[in-house]
Amino acid sequence: MTRRLLAIHAHPDDESSKGAATWAAYAHSGAQVVIVSCTGGERGDVQNEALEPRAMAERDIAGLRRIEMANAQRVMGVEHRWLGYADSGLPEGTGTEEGAIEPLPANCFALVPLEISAEPLVRVIRQLRPQVMVTYDETGGYPHPDHIRTHEISMYAWEAAADPGRYPEQGLAWRIPKVYYDRIFNSQRVSKMVEVMTASGHPSLAEMEEFQGWMGDRPSLATTHIPVGDFLDVRDAALRSHASQVAPDSRFFFWPNDVQREAWPFEDFQLISSAVQGTVPEDDFFAGIDLNDEVSV
Repeated sequence: MTRRLLAIHAHPDDESSKGAATWAAYAHSGAQVVIVSCTGGERGDVQNEALEPRAMAERDIAGLRRIEMANAQRVMGVEHRWLGYADSGLPEGTGTEEGAIEPLPANCFALVPLEISAEPLVRVIRQLRPQVMVTYDETGGYPHPDHIRTHEISMYAWEAAADPGRYPEQGLAWRIPKVYYDRIFNSQRVSKMVEVMTASGHPSLAEMEEFQGWMGDRPSLATTHIPVGDFLDVRDAALRSHASQVAPDSRFFFWPNDVQREAWPFEDFQLISSAVQGTVPEDDFFAGIDLNDEVSV
């Protein structure tokens, strides 16, 4: 039976900065990989001063980001679905002690009641019937309202999709056996990069040490390390597809791939819920899953 993986993200480009090598690796191996973008990223600012279609970005950023997403999808070899919600933006002051200074825009993703916004995701889950779902933790990875809402809608839809009494018009109930959180940016990975770069006297060592300082003592919560050494270049190509959001020389995303292959050729995730037998650490999302079990709940 086909292995089916569902990855849920807030905006187009998140799927490339948070797991593109993993999605590409599984797609290459024959798994069906479906990326969901909850919003269109309409309120994203241009992050690349050298962006060539600058006029289009200023006139129609939503349209440009759809084009960029299609390019990234093609690079990774995955399927893609839009949920169609409006980007909430990042209000000034979000994440500070004072809270959000600016109100969220009316009808944005973060303000749509969960019982409404989750319905199309329930439909995707029941149609796809994935064995694995990947999403963000309760913090969203960082305090953007859409990232936090992506966590909330993912977990809400995961539970609702398994309940035959909820959204019965959206298909037969399906419980996803394994759920993971993204843990790709973790201190253990950065520390190994610094270790290898120090030993080789790598010219970018100072930049990596600066990033290590930014990471601080963030705990390493990953249980699952997906081998992606052969797909790091695909990840970079997917990232560069989102040219409005990712500058081609971004130090935040583009680390030396030769060093990564030596130091930490993995992307990392945390197993949050599992209905199957297995042990961690693991190196495969589908470990313990009986692919012949295709029965809806």
